[in-house]
Amino acid sequence: MRRRTVIVSIVPGLVAGTAALRRLSSVAAQEATPESGDPLAEWAPGETATINGADLYYEVHGDPAGQPVLLLHGGLANAEYWLNLAPVLVAAGYRVIMMDSRGHGRSTWGDVPITYEQMAADAVGLLDELGVAKTDVVGWSDGGVIALNLAIHHPERLDRVVAYGANFNPEGLKFVPSDQVPPFERLIVEYRRLAPEPERFEELTEVLFALWEVAPNYSEAELGSISVPVLILDGAEEELVKPEHTRRLAELIQGSTLVLIPGTGHFAPLAKPPVFNQIVLDYLAGKAPGVPAAGTPTA
Repeated sequence: MRRRTVIVSIVPGLVAGTAALRRLSSVAAQEATPESGDPLAEWAPGETATINGADLYYEVHGDPAGQPVLLLHGGLANAEYWLNLAPVLVAAGYRVIMMDSRGHGRSTWGDVPITYEQMAADAVGLLDELGVAKTDVVGWSDGGVIALNLAIHHPERLDRVVAYGANFNPEGLKFVPSDQVPPFERLIVEYRRLAPEPERFEELTEVLFALWEVAPNYSEAELGSISVPVLILDGAEEELVKPEHTRRLAELIQGSTLVLIPGTGHFAPLAKPPVFNQIVLDYLAGKAPGVPAAGTPTA
């Protein structure tokens, strides 16, 4: 499986409700035009399954007998953002499951509100559909928030969890511009290329902005109840989540591991894929996550 270049276009679901981003999304929606091409064209085509009233797009790659790994993308994104990690996992013998959350990518909206609880239920529903009893989970941004929800409410379905760039309440959010934050316009281009209802991008941004202003709200007791192994992973120069919030998250999850990647922030899967991928591989294999000397691994 040959890796191809991904169009960098994610502004994940942690820039909660800022007026500046709202203005940017409105202007960009008027200016963006669709681009052709599918970065996953060389992969086997995905399928859809009707889960909780929505037609959810998913892809499964790798050895059918391999350890499953469920990859959960960030807000406003889609499964294509795992193109750097997924081939590495497949080459290591894992069975990779990628899905588009409801209302994102190729998945339909369904007729229930988009919430973290609902997206976690959708993930469990897809695992049921595929006959997967237990899986590792790697979640990025909103995907990390969903992964934490699964760890709290469905630990029996999980082996190991990697939560990258996740917050556990809205107070943990911030926004700091950097040259690693991709252009918002490309988000719109991809949505128009992939979505069953491409005209609903602005509606999706409004729904998610409203969600990020009030959720998630995982209590200290809920986080303390997590019993599965969890890696709290982030960039040391995070643009969207306060560093002290990430450290507190790791403190609240007993036995968790904290790793901060130097020289990057919220977008390491795109900006620093070799380092990000190796950390994930090490953790899923039960090894101490490797990180450059400037990093801060903390057990």
